[in-house]
Amino acid sequence: MRIHYTKQSLRVLREYDKSTRIRIQRKINGLTKIPPEGDIKPLKGSKNESRLRIGKYRVIFEYLTESKVRILMINRIDSRGDVYK
Repeated sequence: MRIHYTKQSLRVLREYDKSTRIRIQRKINGLTKIPPEGDIKPLKGSKNESRLRIGKYRVIFEYLTESKVRILMINRIDSRGDVYK
C-alpha cells in the first residue's frame, strides 16, 4: 500500500516539532496494516473519508484503489478544532 499526502497535509506536518511529526507518521503507518490500527471513525456526510485521532490532532484520510494498487490518501492533518473547517 502506498501513502500519498496532499500539499496541505505535508505543509502542516512540516510545521510540527520533530517528536509530534514522528508520532503522527507512526500512526499513519498503522493505517496501512490489515486491519488498520488506531482510533478511526468514518466522517459523517462523506462516503469515503475517515478520521484518525492522535491526541489533539486529527488526520482525515481515505483509501483509494488504482489499477490493483491500494493507496492511502492523507487529505488533511490539523488540530481538532481546525481540521473539520
